[in-house]
Amino acid sequence: MLELRHLKTLHALREADSLVEAAERLHLTQSALSHQFKELEDRLGLSLFIRKTKPVRFTSAGLRLLQLADSVLPQLRGAERDLARLAGGTAGRLHMAIECHSCFQWLMPTIDQFRDAWPEVELDLASGFSFAPLPALARGDLDLVVTSDPIEIAGITYVPLFTYEALLAVDNHHALATKPYIVPEDLASQTLITYPVERDRLDIFTRFLDPADVEPAQVRTSELTVMMMQLVASGRGVCCLPNWALHEYSSRGYVTARRLGEKGLYATLYAGIRADMLDAPFMRDFLLTAKDTSFATLEGVSAAKG
Repeated sequence: MLELRHLKTLHALREADSLVEAAERLHLTQSALSHQFKELEDRLGLSLFIRKTKPVRFTSAGLRLLQLADSVLPQLRGAERDLARLAGGTAGRLHMAIECHSCFQWLMPTIDQFRDAWPEVELDLASGFSFAPLPALARGDLDLVVTSDPIEIAGITYVPLFTYEALLAVDNHHALATKPYIVPEDLASQTLITYPVERDRLDIFTRFLDPADVEPAQVRTSELTVMMMQLVASGRGVCCLPNWALHEYSSRGYVTARRLGEKGLYATLYAGIRADMLDAPFMRDFLLTAKDTSFATLEGVSAAKG
């Protein structure tokens, strides 16, 4: 009566928070996913969740099945890893670089979990800010690059991890804090605080200010997110951050977050991998673990399209 696919779809619904996003994560149409839930509910004679609620509200029956999923699915993943080892896919190298200061929040627990599961894989992590990581990936010096700026390079495949919204952080008493959304001209008189990377790798410039031919009054840099927040909170400037990185501070009332443009500024984070590495069992498991960890720990991310 109860099948593994049912547990997987229920688990995906909880993590994605809507039928649409759950269907995207499972590579199903929304109608196919709805039919699958309806079929299971008919078999059980019980409703599993309340329709048209956001976030999704589960019934007692749904919560009980989620408990089962939380117990069974990790065991299934562990068995699959063991079988992969038996098939000879245990050894390997995973040297990676990251082009995202804020990404360490979800990447470090991913790496910890991966290291425990694949102790035979040689793991190394470098910051991608002092060199060009994608050419290094193509050369074979690296095996994976986390980036939001994919560049078409022969032999490199980009696996979408998740989509997020970039927001502007301002002081709670700032004039911009009362606006429903920010337009490029609003930043012409502002000090913009950024991470110390080239401006052509920052969405706030390439996709917001530059197309409108607007330049901030001043640009200053900071290595650490917490320092950027302190500068913003004290009225020393404004900064653009991913919604998950900013949520920790805006939810506590430390700063105010505002949307960039009426429709928002969205970006997708990718894992760049050499095509010949895609079928390595440990690489597939790392990507699955990265997606699971990001959806479980980050606020406001959604399933990436493409």
